[in-house]
Amino acid sequence: MQTTMTAGATATAAAPDTTLQPTKVRWKIFLMMLFLISINYIDRASLSVAMPLIAKEFDIGPAVQGLLLSSFFWTYALMQIPGGMLADRFGPRVVIAGATLGWGFFQAIAAFCTGWIPLLLTRLGLGAAEAPIYPAGGKLNGIWMTQNERGRGATLLDGGAPLGAALGAILISGLIALLGSWRMAFVIAGVGTVIAGLFAWSYIRNHPREHPGVNEAEAKYIEASHAEDAASEPQGSSGRLLDFLRFRSVWGMFFGWMCFNALFYGLLTWMPNYLSKVHGFDIKQMGGAVFCMFFAGFVGEMFGGWLADKWKAAGASTSKVLRTLFGVSSVIATIAIYMVSQITSPVAVVVLLSITLFFLRWCGLFWCVPSILGRRVHVGFLGGTMNLGGNVAGIGVPIVVGLIVQATGSYFMALMLFAAAGAGLFICSTLLIDYSKKLPV
Repeated sequence: MQTTMTAGATATAAAPDTTLQPTKVRWKIFLMMLFLISINYIDRASLSVAMPLIAKEFDIGPAVQGLLLSSFFWTYALMQIPGGMLADRFGPRVVIAGATLGWGFFQAIAAFCTGWIPLLLTRLGLGAAEAPIYPAGGKLNGIWMTQNERGRGATLLDGGAPLGAALGAILISGLIALLGSWRMAFVIAGVGTVIAGLFAWSYIRNHPREHPGVNEAEAKYIEASHAEDAASEPQGSSGRLLDFLRFRSVWGMFFGWMCFNALFYGLLTWMPNYLSKVHGFDIKQMGGAVFCMFFAGFVGEMFGGWLADKWKAAGASTSKVLRTLFGVSSVIATIAIYMVSQITSPVAVVVLLSITLFFLRWCGLFWCVPSILGRRVHVGFLGGTMNLGGNVAGIGVPIVVGLIVQATGSYFMALMLFAAAGAGLFICSTLLIDYSKKLPV
């Protein structure tokens, strides 16, 4: 069933209005999305955490490690736009639940690999299965959240990335230490993911009026905001998806998210190895340090979403809010990551990386951009397009960093690559995107 169905066609599915106050089902759904994206990142980060052990067992060097860390993103990037189109066509509920079940399966079977090539194949499956979750989540944000709630909706959706990376470092390293096996840790993570997928199917709905927990007051509150949003849509829209490529804002969104992910995925995939090789962290110290860094990113992302919505509710324009927050975020993250290359103290390095991620994760607000630029029927497509850009970086950065480290024996040039990505993020997010109007497509 398409998510663009009219309210009247589904009115009978809403629960009776037993109170004057709107229910809060939309926030519960986005807390569930935070939970699912956290699991998503626990599963994808598990390889990074276990890589020192896997590299030793399979006898592979930095270049092959970079290939393994990159392989997830090959299919993940390839399936972004198809995943978004599936969410537009069939609604986010079935896409989110199906994706979660699929990636749980591939996470679990990775435990049975006996070499790096079979492990690479499971990572390809994991990437394909995880791909639709973000575009479908962006679609949910456009359906369920009001204009002054989408900042928090976007950061709850994307906040699972740093939270999952933080929890993944603790959970996977803890399971490995407890069980003495990275394989058993992968099985437990995969089975847990499948259970979460079944839970998601039982609770998420494609439209507020389809959910038994939504009362009439909440349904009308959401619909009133959507009516205002619809009134701002341009007249004479072409309806042709390829027409989006004619607009600078779409390319700014694409390349801005690419630069963001070049920095974030670089830290996600290589920081455990960096801390182990350069600063001598063991598996437990590494888990604790990575938890601190990425939990700081989660706190920063929640703060950024709250600040954006409060500032907009106080009367600030969307352009002013997003340009300011993206500009501050990218400048501070770039300076902090550069300073990491100049510091030798392990504690200071962890503090600086935590600062980097706290401010960098304000850019989770990018998940508001698809619903700002496009009509609701195209939000899934635009979200997939944006995340395709991000995951082109996900493909390239782990491989490039692996080659740099193998060729130079140092992480300095890799850190400079991350700083350059921060500068690119500033240019794209503050100069190229027009946040003030929807595109006539």
